Amino acid sequence: MPKYIIATEIKDEILRKVKEGVRVADCAKQYGIHCKTIYGWLSNKARAGDPILEINRLKKENQGLAELVGLLTIAAAKQKKGLPPERWFTN
Repeated sequence: MPKYIIATEIKDEILRKVKEGVRVADCAKQYGIHCKTIYGWLSNKARAGDPILEINRLKKENQGLAELVGLLTIAAAKQKKGLPPERWFTN
């Protein structure tokens, strides 16, 4: 497979988009670059002190935990009202 040199401006633009939360797969498809290439760039930046992958992973984990806390709060409120567990997550 031939290797292409990707302009620094394009590379920086892709990394900026990923840092803003755009999925790597979406950037790869948009720019016609393999996902592994972008992950390699991210890995190199992480070693250089810019942990983009870790930050995005933690954001997703935080969002999941916030949703779980919301569900548990609803369940606790309905439990206080004396509703049976099978009715905690229905209207």
